[in-house]
Amino acid sequence: MKPLQIYIDGSFYPEGEAKVSVFDHGLLYGDGIFEGIRIYNGRVFRLQEHLERLWDSAKAICLTIPMTLPEMEAALLETIRRNGLHDGYIRLVVTRGVGNLGLSPDRCPKASVIIIAATIQLYPKEKYEVGMEMVTCSTRRCSPAALSPAVKSLNYLNNIMAKIEANHAGADEGVMLNEEGYVAECTGDNLFILRGGEVLTPPISSGALRGITRRVVFEICAELGIPIREANLTRYDIYTADECFLTGTAAEVIAAIRLDTRPIGDGKPGKMTNKIIARFREVAGSTGTPIYP
Repeated sequence: MKPLQIYIDGSFYPEGEAKVSVFDHGLLYGDGIFEGIRIYNGRVFRLQEHLERLWDSAKAICLTIPMTLPEMEAALLETIRRNGLHDGYIRLVVTRGVGNLGLSPDRCPKASVIIIAATIQLYPKEKYEVGMEMVTCSTRRCSPAALSPAVKSLNYLNNIMAKIEANHAGADEGVMLNEEGYVAECTGDNLFILRGGEVLTPPISSGALRGITRRVVFEICAELGIPIREANLTRYDIYTADECFLTGTAAEVIAAIRLDTRPIGDGKPGKMTNKIIARFREVAGSTGTPIYP
């Protein structure tokens, strides 16, 4: 196989030669932002929404992206073309750039842009058929007062520590609570439950990411006439739910069937969940920004 072509600051490098400085603050301090973006059938799904969220994250952490949004879109599409992808996953990263060993971002004169276009499978294929098993993690979601969950930063140690707990418990995913004990999200996904024909999901204020796929589910539910709203949720609400599913760009939409050994509903992916998944696949596979002329 040909090596991947990686975009770094205006140039393309074979993956074995794609390098960043050891003085880059993204490496030293997790000082930067990123987006994970999907490619389906030769189109980039929800590209503008991802780029707008990237620019919002940059503004929130006082990071100047060294190119315009149209220039970023062009660079991203060219990266995909150079790798000949029609389906796949893009990791778009903006770091604070090269500085010194001090903490101050003022010593980083220019941010660095990295674009990787490859493939991804977050969970085993069979889990999309039978559903996910989850555990509650003792690691709490970072408080919005410390770091806003709306910022998709390079520092994911909070989520990684929770993922380690889930792995050690032999579970597929971990549910993270906020400091008040309400459900925030999973280690890398937004969480939804269904009860009495209504879809519920934690509010952004609880510590949930402003997920792009989360937003798509709201649109799908509106289209299908399924009531949906934000609500503070506890573990009890998940234990007693009729159905549960998770969403994320890498995860897409996937059923969750168990939490802390307790079956959710009948312990199988629910009918409404499967209906939402089917519609998501239709939307994802037929819309987006074209890559090839």
